[in-house]
Amino acid sequence: MKRLAGLSTLALIISSTSGCGWLWGDDGYFRDRGTDYLDARQTAAMQLPPNVEAKRLDPLLPVPNNVANSTDTPDKFEVPRPQALAVGAEDSAFSLQKSGDSRWLVAQRTPAEVWPVAREYFQNNGFRIVDERPQTGEFSSEWQGTKDLAPSMGRRLGSLLTDSDNQVRVHVRIEPGVVRNTSEVFVVSAERDEDSTADVAFPARTGNAPLEASLLDGMLADLSSSSEHGSVSLLAARNYDAPSRVSLTQDGNGNSVLHLSTDFDRAWSSVGRALELGDVRIDDINRSLGVYYVNLAEGANKPEEEKGFFSRMFGSEPSQEEIDARAERYQVRLTRAGGDVQVSVEKDLNTVAPDDVARRVLGLIQENLG
Repeated sequence: MKRLAGLSTLALIISSTSGCGWLWGDDGYFRDRGTDYLDARQTAAMQLPPNVEAKRLDPLLPVPNNVANSTDTPDKFEVPRPQALAVGAEDSAFSLQKSGDSRWLVAQRTPAEVWPVAREYFQNNGFRIVDERPQTGEFSSEWQGTKDLAPSMGRRLGSLLTDSDNQVRVHVRIEPGVVRNTSEVFVVSAERDEDSTADVAFPARTGNAPLEASLLDGMLADLSSSSEHGSVSLLAARNYDAPSRVSLTQDGNGNSVLHLSTDFDRAWSSVGRALELGDVRIDDINRSLGVYYVNLAEGANKPEEEKGFFSRMFGSEPSQEEIDARAERYQVRLTRAGGDVQVSVEKDLNTVAPDDVARRVLGLIQENLG
């Protein structure tokens, strides 16, 4: 009974003081302190006695000097795209990653840069490439015994096969990495008896994990050496991304379309690059709809080119009103068609572009694809 009486008394006290400002108000003990940092002020640095030697005391969380002021922020501004990861002189542009039995190589290079040197690595070690698809970043070797490979490669793989006399082939896949301008290289192997003629399919994830790890280790050393000597080629960039077949045809309604034999991702990047190479202004993009919004009356945006002296002095750059007045705006639309992609030109969502305009734009894209 005493405990019940005490609790009742406490509840009565709390309820009677709930309206008091000293407890719950803005100046109360239980006030919201979430914005107290806005009233914080910098104080003088801590001073030590002259006869005390101590290391320098730096603030753990210093306030930046250039803090943005809401009154100085423009109403409209463009957020810059994140920059690619910088690789220091002491860091390698290539590294190995591992998850369970799976291993793969990560390169601080685009797939187009990695493709030629990865292919060259396997060819230099005696692998005969029989199936390659640059537009999807894949190539495969034919069935070979270890005696058909380069001597060092044959000895290394012979000790990793189920039987040293077995035949082996590899499938290499180069994919864009999670971080922009990086690549991930995967190697899968298949093995069969030397007297067998069965076409053993490549496994989904890994065939012979130690053998594939050995190939990746060798490729890592080879690519790192090539990078140090500056021999990583950029010449295959356009051929890598370019569709294997490109044809200018007509759809069922007689409208001009560009047919690309590739997947949507490759087609999207290829068409975007072709428009830039063709000096076409891209005002906006919508990748989910597969649309480039272009202005044929203006040249391509080149923000990296600084305006000239007279352009800055006399304001010769056209105003937005002038650009809008002479604009020729169209939509370059990419549409999946089975395993391929069709590119069309439209005035808007419900209106196709005039055929002469469509053929001019599609011809320009085709000319700069590869």
